[in-house]
Amino acid sequence: MTRITEIAADLYQISTFIPEVNLQFNQFLVRDEQPLLFHTGMNRLFPVVRDAVATLIPPSQIRWIGFSHFEADECGALTAWQTLAPSATGVCSLVAKLVSVDDVVALRPAQALADGEQLCTGTYRFRFLQTPHVPHCWESGLLFEETQGTLLCSDLFHQNGDGEPSTSADVVGPFKRMLVDYQHGPFANYLPYTSHTEATLQRLAALKPRTLATMHGSTFVGDGEQAFADLAQAMKDVLAGH
Repeated sequence: MTRITEIAADLYQISTFIPEVNLQFNQFLVRDEQPLLFHTGMNRLFPVVRDAVATLIPPSQIRWIGFSHFEADECGALTAWQTLAPSATGVCSLVAKLVSVDDVVALRPAQALADGEQLCTGTYRFRFLQTPHVPHCWESGLLFEETQGTLLCSDLFHQNGDGEPSTSADVVGPFKRMLVDYQHGPFANYLPYTSHTEATLQRLAALKPRTLATMHGSTFVGDGEQAFADLAQAMKDVLAGH
């Protein structure tokens, strides 16, 4: 079952829980003059995500398709979305564009964003943040919506299970339990811990986000600066020695 929730003004979480992996897969639609979809979902999710978007706007009106890094749940259905929406353009880092996206999944060339570059969808302004290996992959980057203080943070704050759409409760505890569990299975080292990790997380904390829209699990609403400080400590505790 796919659930649609407005988690901030004009920002909709589209969430599908897949019991086989005990995990939610969330996409985020920004309803604006130039609608933005962040995360495409995997190809298998395209029909349900498309139908969910259709309850909010005509899917063919999607203008921008953003994602953090090259992975099936991030951009696997980009081709399908660009086939449906004739003006839809992928937005990602230059590394993602050159190394993978344009050659593998983009029907039309992606627009590369430089670190700190702004993307305006009309009412809302998104700043692109280049974050190599945070959450993971060389080409990783995130979008921060400056008018409302919402960080589209991909796999950061990942929580397993079928959680509520949004929460003000602790999300770092479930995140840390997920990391510990994953370290003992096939997804070990899911998130890398490098010499740049702490500085990148500090940079994200300094944004003082009020909403943390995560790919897997509940969106966090509250003190994002403190949440990032707690996240950094959890990652160091579990991953720094691996």
